[in-house]
Amino acid sequence: MTLTAGQALQLVRQGTCRTRKELIEHTGLSRSTVTDRVDRLIAAGYLREAGVGRSGGGRPPAMLTVGSPGQLVLAADLGATHATVAVTDLAGEPLAVERLALRIALGPGPVLARVQEAFGRLLEAAGREDARVVGVGVDLPGSIDPATGQVIKSFAMPGWDDHPIREDLAAGREVPVVVENDAKAMALGEWRASWRDCPSLLLVKVSTGIGAGIVLAGDIYHGTDQAAGNIGHVRSGDSGDRVCTCGSRGCVASVASGQAIADDLGVAGSREVVELVQAADPAAIARVGEAGRTLGVVLATAVNLLNPGVLVLAGDMAETGEHYLTGIREAVYRHSLPYVTRNLQIVTGRLGDLAGVVGTASLVADQVLSAGAVDAALR
Repeated sequence: MTLTAGQALQLVRQGTCRTRKELIEHTGLSRSTVTDRVDRLIAAGYLREAGVGRSGGGRPPAMLTVGSPGQLVLAADLGATHATVAVTDLAGEPLAVERLALRIALGPGPVLARVQEAFGRLLEAAGREDARVVGVGVDLPGSIDPATGQVIKSFAMPGWDDHPIREDLAAGREVPVVVENDAKAMALGEWRASWRDCPSLLLVKVSTGIGAGIVLAGDIYHGTDQAAGNIGHVRSGDSGDRVCTCGSRGCVASVASGQAIADDLGVAGSREVVELVQAADPAAIARVGEAGRTLGVVLATAVNLLNPGVLVLAGDMAETGEHYLTGIREAVYRHSLPYVTRNLQIVTGRLGDLAGVVGTASLVADQVLSAGAVDAALR
């Protein structure tokens, strides 16, 4: 077996090998060969040794972790009414973050211009140079074609279909630009941050609308037409005859989304719903719990189909404490097969509103830190 430095880095990034000894055992190569590859990666900043592993006798081995050789990623998570913009390192660690009130319905020109302005402010705040930027990523609340970086279809994003997002975000930089769906990026961010030992993760984002992201064996599942995750447009028996943003009637989003709850409570949007719940408003708490149970019935079908190890609630409704989540739990456990849910964890996201930028930045890093790209850089 051959092992380039770039391939050794991938084994560490994937969690397959965490020490030099594990690299030797996994590859079957000599200590001198593995040491050469690891030392080159450390010298270039791609790897660093931090902490010690369990000793099998003798000196405990140093743990290898991914470094960031002074390179930066610009990442933006765009929702229907607000955005999180960040500068991260190649390990996905945010170095500077800015949160914006920004309506996606304004269209690609105004929205992407605001994002570029935020990138500039963040680079200045972090004391970093634009020349260190090696990639840009953005996630959006619509179906995305990863091959072109264009929006295929979104009911909440008029004017975005087929817009050249990559070209706008590159802004003259010759770097990779990644465009992804928001719930899918959030799912990957949560999986890489907290659930790498879990073979399947389902994340449902409930804010203005409802969307889902699926991670299987560490990779985002997109579906044949890049449309996997449109769970908000599944029909629900509790939805009655309400008209959804997609034009159909009876979609679960028409009664269980943040905007649907807001409309029933007479407030502007999902953020105002969160504020009511946090203020212990009884009507808001009751309506949020009901919405969680309604969505939970639909999610039970997904749980029976996918048998995920973890179901993550993200988005604005994750900030209602246990109220929305409890409704989901009640319905999922009631309507799913017991042996399908015996090892299922139903939790709120651990990254909060950083999940999208972490996931998007990690997709950029996958390109920048690919084995071929690293080996070329080391040459």
